[in-house]
Amino acid sequence: MRTVVVGDLLLDVDVEGEVERLTPYAPVPVLDVVAETKRAGGAGLVATLLARDGHDVALVTALSDDARAADLPPLLGGVALVPGRSPSPTVVKTRIRSREQPIVRIDEGSGTPLPPEVTPEMLAAVAGAELVVVADYGRGLLEQRALRDAIQEAATRVPVVWDPHPKGATPVPGVVVTPNLGEARGFSGLEGSGVPFADEAALRLLADWGCAAVVITMGSRGALLRTSATGLPLVAAAPEVRDADVNGAGDRFASAIAVALGEGLAPKDALQRAVAATAGFLADGGVATLEAAPAVPLPSADRDALAVVERVRAAGGTVVATGGCFDLIHAGHAKTLSAARALGDCLIVLLNSDDSVRRLKGPERPLMPQEDRTDLLSALEVVDGVVVFTEDTPVEAIRRVRPDIWVKGGDYNAEDLPEAAVIKEWGGRAVTVPFFPGRSTTRLAAAIQRVS
Repeated sequence: MRTVVVGDLLLDVDVEGEVERLTPYAPVPVLDVVAETKRAGGAGLVATLLARDGHDVALVTALSDDARAADLPPLLGGVALVPGRSPSPTVVKTRIRSREQPIVRIDEGSGTPLPPEVTPEMLAAVAGAELVVVADYGRGLLEQRALRDAIQEAATRVPVVWDPHPKGATPVPGVVVTPNLGEARGFSGLEGSGVPFADEAALRLLADWGCAAVVITMGSRGALLRTSATGLPLVAAAPEVRDADVNGAGDRFASAIAVALGEGLAPKDALQRAVAATAGFLADGGVATLEAAPAVPLPSADRDALAVVERVRAAGGTVVATGGCFDLIHAGHAKTLSAARALGDCLIVLLNSDDSVRRLKGPERPLMPQEDRTDLLSALEVVDGVVVFTEDTPVEAIRRVRPDIWVKGGDYNAEDLPEAAVIKEWGGRAVTVPFFPGRSTTRLAAAIQRVS
């Protein structure tokens, strides 16, 4: 699928350091620089994310001829650059951080831009696209009539997702727009927050812009989709991601929903995939993942759980894990999980896969597939992550997670458990928590059978 990203190319710089003292002449922190990282920003980040996902990507943009612009092409990886000339300076956004805590952001070149050049090659790239993602960062490129006409024509043939900017151009008709809540307030002229406001703003923008669909992203509350003025909106809830660096979240969302639409998914299904992809991106570390080699693909729940473990461990916290089939979650499970979570700073549940449950419990089990069991556990406030394992025992999964504490509920002698021996390999401990008699999946299933 030939994917074309159209928009403003920026340079993002992260300066990391340590602050341990103030200057002698004013109460100003002194940052001892440890590392500086450069990254393609704006439309460049969208294109880089798509290319990293394995897509054939071209970036249609305007490139300055200053010294900062020379840094950008090498940062684009496998992205084909189709540039016109920009008479304005390259916009540079520098984040100064200490121990991952932002201190200040410094912007350069963000004054009023001059009209950029649009070349025949840029228009041809849009005309040949099978999917278009517009990343407008308010630098004037999307105000150019020839480029707007090309994008509007493309929207009659292929999915076009337009991520608007408060200082940018009005989206052309027929596209899917993806503003966040703050942008929706500015574009619609309405005030409010939360789902009721998002729906009202989506209806306003749908009418004002003639969009194919409006998707308003709501941060930790997920995203709301409107495809028509009639019927009900669809809201996709976002999985909880703690302590995330949200830089680049909007770019990840726009790229993910565009790919889903390009693959033929209905808007409602594309919305849910994009929300999940954005949460996974943030759980993995956000834009920081672009600095590392691509990881071996993992199921999304496993990936999110291991990201939680790394964050807690990096902060010096205690990682707790427990395991089981959790075929029908009952009060005994809830009490055990709560007791386990109280022992540390995160709780990871190691969950038997469907095949593992069948071998342990018989061919009639599990009663619920592992996807549903994972979703139910993940929805519990005391559970920070779920890792599914296929073996008969969780020993290998424990080695992957390396918890500080392994918890079993019941009348076990912890020293007789195979898990107790493996956790000692890195100095961890196996413990038991109180057993709550009378609660079991078998008894609950039998009770349901009697009344069904």
